[in-house]
Amino acid sequence: MFFTDAEPRNFYMRNCPLPLSGAYITPEGVIDEIIQMQPHDETGIQSKSSNIQFVLETPQGWFDRHHVRTGMVVRTENGSLLETFFPKR
Repeated sequence: MFFTDAEPRNFYMRNCPLPLSGAYITPEGVIDEIIQMQPHDETGIQSKSSNIQFVLETPQGWFDRHHVRTGMVVRTENGSLLETFFPKR
């Protein structure tokens, strides 16, 4: 999920039957925090940082299984996340 600006984010699991992991990601593409979300839990999980522009949700445990950790940078085949989702015209 991407947002037009960076600010604190808060995610919850209303109507979601599967456990998910989520990565809070800065505008520079750095994974700042990885959270664990439980099915149907409506308690929001607030990001610790106020500089979050992207959130990547995966099946719970995916980040651990693939050795993805905080501090790593996320990029796409088109470049940075900002270049991918907000290309300059």
